[in-house]
Amino acid sequence: MERFGSGRAIYGASVRQLCEVEGVDQATAAKIKSHADLTWAEHQLKQAQRTGVMVLTFWDERYPEMLRSLYDSPMVLFVQGEVEVLAAKSIAVVGTRAPSEYGQILAQKLTRDLVQRGLVIVSGLARGIDTLAHHEAIASGGKTIAVLGSGVDQIYPSENRRLAAAVGANGALVSEYPLGTQPDAPHFPRRNRIIAGLAVATLVVEAGENSGALITADNALEYNREVLAVPGNVTNPKSWGCNHLIQQGAKLVQEVEDILVEIGMADMPPQERQLNLPGVGLTAEAEALLKVLTAEPQHIDAIAHQLGKPVFVVLAQLLELELQNMVTQLPGKIFVRV
Repeated sequence: MERFGSGRAIYGASVRQLCEVEGVDQATAAKIKSHADLTWAEHQLKQAQRTGVMVLTFWDERYPEMLRSLYDSPMVLFVQGEVEVLAAKSIAVVGTRAPSEYGQILAQKLTRDLVQRGLVIVSGLARGIDTLAHHEAIASGGKTIAVLGSGVDQIYPSENRRLAAAVGANGALVSEYPLGTQPDAPHFPRRNRIIAGLAVATLVVEAGENSGALITADNALEYNREVLAVPGNVTNPKSWGCNHLIQQGAKLVQEVEDILVEIGMADMPPQERQLNLPGVGLTAEAEALLKVLTAEPQHIDAIAHQLGKPVFVVLAQLLELELQNMVTQLPGKIFVRV
């Protein structure tokens, strides 16, 4: 780029001209020339324009500075939503795909508290802790960024399509993979470096020994970013990763103030934020029920009492909200807002 000035000029150069660039040998120049047909790239740009996706290269002024400083920065980012949110101060919240009740409660509470301090929440749209973090950030009136292991037009898991649309409207969907790219196992560990790279710190809420969240934590350490972990029950395998990180020097997190101290925001007071209750076209009864529900587990009897309605009526409404991924039911007819 320094030598030729533009990508198009690079692909238009001869092998001899390419070899004049320091570090480019005959084989590398030949590989560059083999991709000189820009039809595919032009198709991607047209498709992006048609679907409202922004394409940011490393040299774009809107490219996030937090990523630009990395040694393995993605050369291209596909962004759907608010590109400005990529420049905001953010925290990565990650963890297991199958959290315990303890993990769910802590993920929601810490996310909500972080949003109230004006921080953007970054995660990977995966099942479990990622989903809870995105949901809670939006519900609390904040912004969130989802980094995908597929094209931004190929949402995985499929049950998070509704959530992905909400993320795009309250933050951004981000991927280094071209439009149309299907989710593939090797993509997810690689996308984790972008999650860690966008954030000033990575918070691991709950993670087993082989959790992908630990890859994100390792990436954060490589980039000299803060790593924080919520301690867990030593008899619970899902706590192994967090407890191990703490043994290795990660900051132990019990409350949001522990995080704020590490990122230099200890004096930041909570901000009043308008709750952004998910769902379009909800009935007045469903909205009233959502206002009663919190991240703290509540028994159906207590919920019905607050609403002044029969248990069987409230159960039917809860089922509707559960099908829309707005409510989670825990064992014993216990409910929490997602």
